[in-house]
Amino acid sequence: MKFQKKGLEPATFQMAPMIDIVFQLLIFFIVTGQLSKSETELDVSVPTTAEGADPQRVQGEKIINVLADGRVIVDKTPLSQEELFVMMQKLSELYKNQPIRLRADAKTEYQHVINVISTCTKAGIWNISFATQRPQPSE
Repeated sequence: MKFQKKGLEPATFQMAPMIDIVFQLLIFFIVTGQLSKSETELDVSVPTTAEGADPQRVQGEKIINVLADGRVIVDKTPLSQEELFVMMQKLSELYKNQPIRLRADAKTEYQHVINVISTCTKAGIWNISFATQRPQPSE
């Protein structure tokens, strides 16, 4: 019996699907970058300190903003302490070491900050950092 040898077809590289994937990744990173910036652009004037660090975010970090009047805002949504507790409890169940950045206005009463910290610890969140900024150089 004679078998015919079939040669393998040369592999081809499809460019159109690769270009689509690159554009989708580009759009994803642009959108997520803008969303992460929007949390720090709220009208919150965090306290200043000479040792203030540059606001480098940790991956997966959730930002809690406490305004001067004591309102709590997460993801541009005002929350009560009960709603904050439910959100933090879900996060602590999903992610054991969930990082939280607390951005309290410099004029916020200390009690409001303590209430947020207490709510987070009751929900099982312990990885809390505080946002500060360096003082503006005087001219």
